[in-house]
Amino acid sequence: MTKIKLCGLTRPCDIEYVNELLPEYIGFVFAPKSRRYISPEKAEVLREHLDDRITPVGVFVDENIDVIAGLVKREIIDVVQLHGNENDEYIANLRKEVDCPIIKAFRIESVADILMANNSSADYILLDSGGGTGKVFDHSLLKDIARPYFLAEGLTPENVKTAVKQLAPFAVDASSSLETDGFKDKNKMTAFVKAVRKD
Repeated sequence: MTKIKLCGLTRPCDIEYVNELLPEYIGFVFAPKSRRYISPEKAEVLREHLDDRITPVGVFVDENIDVIAGLVKREIIDVVQLHGNENDEYIANLRKEVDCPIIKAFRIESVADILMANNSSADYILLDSGGGTGKVFDHSLLKDIARPYFLAEGLTPENVKTAVKQLAPFAVDASSSLETDGFKDKNKMTAFVKAVRKD
């Protein structure tokens, strides 16, 4: 069954929502330029209230490896997601500091991007259209993907069921489509989870 990641949580009520819905993953965004940025201190408090059945993921953009390692070692996050220009050398150096799964995000615009994703040394890959635009990329490119992947970007409670049925991704990842006025909306989150999990 396709797994679910709900990303960009920032408030105690967001944690309450996911504890009811039990997605497999949630995301804390540690990229300072993101409007969903959360400080390590705030994330630590939220993590304390997160259901143990949910895996917290830290989202980073070209971050110093020591910073990421610190968050893993403090058990604020259990998975690292890289959204910048991090290459395999960076991932190798990160692995020297942390023993946890690593997700590398790829902006998919061409077959060449699919090839890069296929060859990544990361444990998992995440495929999107880049920059949190909420737009869907050309899913026909996915016919050449040769490994399990997180599908992101442009997924909504209305279209995610079709995407899961047609593409069978390892996981689906949503953030902006689950918000109202810039904050997570419990009704939208619930609809998204139900759409993925319905037969």
